[in-house]
Amino acid sequence: MKKQSPALDLTTYLLARWAVMMLGFFPVNANLATARAFGSLLWTFDKKHRNRAMENITRSFPDMPRHEVERIARRSIEHFCELAMDVMFTTRIINAETWHHYVHPKNFQAVLDIILHGKGAIMLTGHYGNWEILGYTLATLGIRSYNIARPIDNRYFDAWVLGVREKKGQIILSKRGVTTTAQEVLENKEILGLTADQNAGPKGMFVPFFGRMASTYKSIGLLAIQHQVPVVIGYARRRGNKFDFDMGVQDVIYPEDWKNQPDELYYITARYTRAIEMMVRDDPTQYLWIHRRWKTRPKGEETPA
Repeated sequence: MKKQSPALDLTTYLLARWAVMMLGFFPVNANLATARAFGSLLWTFDKKHRNRAMENITRSFPDMPRHEVERIARRSIEHFCELAMDVMFTTRIINAETWHHYVHPKNFQAVLDIILHGKGAIMLTGHYGNWEILGYTLATLGIRSYNIARPIDNRYFDAWVLGVREKKGQIILSKRGVTTTAQEVLENKEILGLTADQNAGPKGMFVPFFGRMASTYKSIGLLAIQHQVPVVIGYARRRGNKFDFDMGVQDVIYPEDWKNQPDELYYITARYTRAIEMMVRDDPTQYLWIHRRWKTRPKGEETPA
């Protein structure tokens, strides 16, 4: 692991805060246009991530013309830069009086029923759309959730983003200084949130994702089975090029759904992974194609670059 430079981390953080202060003089949608322009520059000069995105898209959509692959890959990188801008401005824009102007719930009744039932739940999303705004909006509405998130390597950025995430009441279970575990959250009938499309390494369970086997964490299914809680797969999908989102539910897996399945754990893991795939297919430009989802291969398969 590359050692971090505290001086460089602090300098980078201070420059970012200065940039945010300057951007604060402009409307958020104008800043999103700036983010897209920066993403376009990354597309042009960051050959490594450009090629990785195009390779992932090509293998996921083998019949797609190359010009469409390039369009989706470029827009995906631009979207990732828009997401960073979203995070900077979420606390200024989303509150109890304004949230409904920017976030539009879709088929959310099942989630409300689960929350009101008070028996706990696991809520999942992927690196798709604006995954950060899901927990923030729920917290703004008074719905507390505990969300597992990987710390950012730069500790100053980590504290900054943590402040955004927890401002309205969601609680982040980070690898640094965790005092509450996922087990305790579900034992207390609370809501546990995760981003569920990371590569899980050689100890993961391999399930289909866009026609290829992908190593996927077993812990989500094991927690659901142990605590008999539903698994909700949702998203926040950007509308157009603005700070404007549809917040919807792609699928809900109830305990009765996996009962009598020949392999309960595989059923849950494959089904929620399929749900993430389905929401990505609705708009593949909003997926983070640069991350190495298929890095770990089953025995006998070559590891991709």
